Amino acid sequence: MITETAPPEVRKESRRRLRLDDNAIRNLGLVGVLVLLIIVGIITKPDLYSDPTWVRNNFLTILQQASAIGVVTVGMTFVIIGGGIDLSVGAIIALAGVWATTLATQSYGAGGMIFTALVVGLAVGLVNGVLISYGKLVPFIATLAMLVAARGLAAQISGKQTQVSTNMTINDIASTKLLGIPLLVWILGLVVAAGWVLLNRTTFGRRTVAVGGNPEAARLAGINVKRHTLLLYALSGLCCGIAAIMLTSQATSAQAAMANLYELDAIAAAIIGGTLLSGGRGTIVGALFGVLVFSTITNLFAINNLSTEVQNMVKGAIIVVAVLIQQFRYRSLTQLLKR
Repeated sequence: MITETAPPEVRKESRRRLRLDDNAIRNLGLVGVLVLLIIVGIITKPDLYSDPTWVRNNFLTILQQASAIGVVTVGMTFVIIGGGIDLSVGAIIALAGVWATTLATQSYGAGGMIFTALVVGLAVGLVNGVLISYGKLVPFIATLAMLVAARGLAAQISGKQTQVSTNMTINDIASTKLLGIPLLVWILGLVVAAGWVLLNRTTFGRRTVAVGGNPEAARLAGINVKRHTLLLYALSGLCCGIAAIMLTSQATSAQAAMANLYELDAIAAAIIGGTLLSGGRGTIVGALFGVLVFSTITNLFAINNLSTEVQNMVKGAIIVVAVLIQQFRYRSLTQLLKR
């Protein structure tokens, strides 16, 4: 119990520990959901789950399927914690992927393709940031417009055709393994680790939480809110550039329709992980668990030969339940913090 008579530093430390406890409970809940999904898999497909080799390979498959959307979710989590939203991530991936697989870009080799994808993702993210920070557009409107524009530009560049990647270095990223673990999973791990450090151990992370929690208070505290918001969308765009290379490697091609609805998956995963849509609160670890929950559901439906339509309905129900639980827990936590 946090009492009003306690010294300010004691109350501050108590509130911090209360938030950490809440995050731990939520993450344990997500682990419980993953265990429950595995149990469902064991019940529905006991012949498959009785094979240890299949179980290991299937686990790696789930992680590999989660890799690209996981990278995007890291960037999305930062944006949402900062009080924004990015509906253009799927379109940015498509534009970065298409641009990186043009014949002109491929002539510069794997380095040129990777550099192009990262620069295109970063540049489009910066455009989003400028429109929102300095153009004062609502994030929903600005990124929705970018979604349409980036998809259109990707279709224009590719001529509405699938562009095949002929660079074996890029194509081999998806099939390469280090210590028995796919390279794509290593990339996801590095991005998640970097995101965790950035959010929890740097001034940038503390400013992100401050800007999302109360922009005016953050401004009065000396934080350049406009510049910081710009950097958040740039970070999201950079993550999209990384994801573009990962998806291009998996498909050995790129097209204007790639990464369709990735924005919804990334937002949903962040929400499942406990990131508040209103901003000011969220965790990278929780977002990763959210990605794994959706990837496990997709895998479970695939091995049971169930339709995508049913899968989407289940995902929608999970999102609604997660938001309701999140609102209830946030109200309860807020009341405790005020005591």
